[in-house]
Amino acid sequence: MLEIWGRRNSSNVMSVMWTVGELGLDYRRINVGGSFGGNDDPDFRALNPNGLVPALNDGGRVLWESNTIVRYLAGEYGIDKLCPSDPYRRALAEQWMDWTKTVFYPVFIPVFFGLIRTPVERRDAGAIERATEATANALAIPEAQLARQDWLGGDAFGMGDIPLGVMLYRYFNLAIERPVLPAVEEWYGRLCERPAYRKHAMIPFGDSLEDWLRLEAEGADIQ
Repeated sequence: MLEIWGRRNSSNVMSVMWTVGELGLDYRRINVGGSFGGNDDPDFRALNPNGLVPALNDGGRVLWESNTIVRYLAGEYGIDKLCPSDPYRRALAEQWMDWTKTVFYPVFIPVFFGLIRTPVERRDAGAIERATEATANALAIPEAQLARQDWLGGDAFGMGDIPLGVMLYRYFNLAIERPVLPAVEEWYGRLCERPAYRKHAMIPFGDSLEDWLRLEAEGADIQ
């Protein structure tokens, strides 16, 4: 049985959990991070010296970094389901995983943290507005890709859709102005039809820091 360390409402943990759900793998999730703490506990640091979630223990095979864990699970348990066996097709999926981390995440996270993880009196409206515009500009890139094909990595759902898909639930449920992105919106609609996405990625986060913390606590025992 897989052991996955990390709180349910972490976007990085969501990517791993969604992957596990798509593959139908048995697992046990241990709450670490956020209001649960535990990042500096010796047992957790032995798994991930960075003290960040998620961490995976698969029968003694330990990994950290969410995209790495997704690649491992997809390659070990989901060849030609989530991970293409063809090296080029696999690379096409991996480039979108890396793009999400290096291009989309840095511009979007100030929007999400600014509106949800920051007390109202400390919010920087100008910074949030600039980050919202940068996020919209970044999404023009997958919009062009998805106008040509249904899924980011090719003609079928796969691991390349997972990191950005996790973030898009948050993007489409924030109180912000969004440009019309028909291809991205249709892709998001297809994701919302997937049971594993609904269970592991469509996790409510509320409208404030107080909502976030309350919902985090309420989800503690959900597997």
